[in-house]
Amino acid sequence: MDNMSNIFRLVNLGVGGVMVFGGISQFFPLGLQSIIIGCYVILFGLATMLLEFQTPPQLSRYASFLFSFLGRGIFYIFVGSILLHDHILREIAGSIVGLVGVAYVALEYVPSIEPPENMRDSQWDGEQV
Repeated sequence: MDNMSNIFRLVNLGVGGVMVFGGISQFFPLGLQSIIIGCYVILFGLATMLLEFQTPPQLSRYASFLFSFLGRGIFYIFVGSILLHDHILREIAGSIVGLVGVAYVALEYVPSIEPPENMRDSQWDGEQV
């Protein structure tokens, strides 16, 4: 199982890097909307990469969807769909992120594959509200 955790970690780091790349490519051509969207996508990518090394305690409370295959998959599909327009580089980046998201959604329904440790939320309990 440790080998699978490393694979998921590498995939998540790669997706975060692709998000950052897609966010940077969003800046061209310059426009207010593209700059704002680019900044958000870059922040999402950096946060995705940060989650592979350290999990802030507030995150499990306010963004608990990131701690399951289904939630992270839908998040990746969302970010991928933001990138799917205008230029071939953004379309490639958006397709990669979106396809990984679809794969994660599918993995939610495969009982033999457990999420890696950093995608399991042991701190959050619904009774803590």
